[in-house]
Amino acid sequence: MPTTLTPGDGQDLLARFKSAWEGRDPEAMLELYAERAEYRLDPFMEPLAGLNAIREHWNAVVATQDHIEFDAERVWVSGRTVLVSWHAALTRRASADRVRLRGFSTMELDGQGRIERMRDWPVERVVGVDSSYKQSAMEA
Repeated sequence: MPTTLTPGDGQDLLARFKSAWEGRDPEAMLELYAERAEYRLDPFMEPLAGLNAIREHWNAVVATQDHIEFDAERVWVSGRTVLVSWHAALTRRASADRVRLRGFSTMELDGQGRIERMRDWPVERVVGVDSSYKQSAMEA
């Protein structure tokens, strides 16, 4: 992969991220990360360090979220870094709460195009209850 990313490289990465999150597919998500990656879910949290910690996070996402929608609003690239403003929506499986999120992320990529360091700045709000979510699904 070239030392400088193109805007298309950033959009391709975000398309794979979208597919993995919306598809609730932790294996596809892990393919995006380098083996020694760090992922900071919030600027005030310690980073998840390494694929095992990142796997644990995405396994928890699959267990606790459903009806996920993710869209990158704007994508910028600078050298080997992808910057993105995004919005998402999801249903919390335990409560059927519908949650909307907005955020900004930075993804620093290695020479193979995998995320070495990712940092998120999310803001979320519960906007109601997902009336299409069945009680039996919440108990599963």
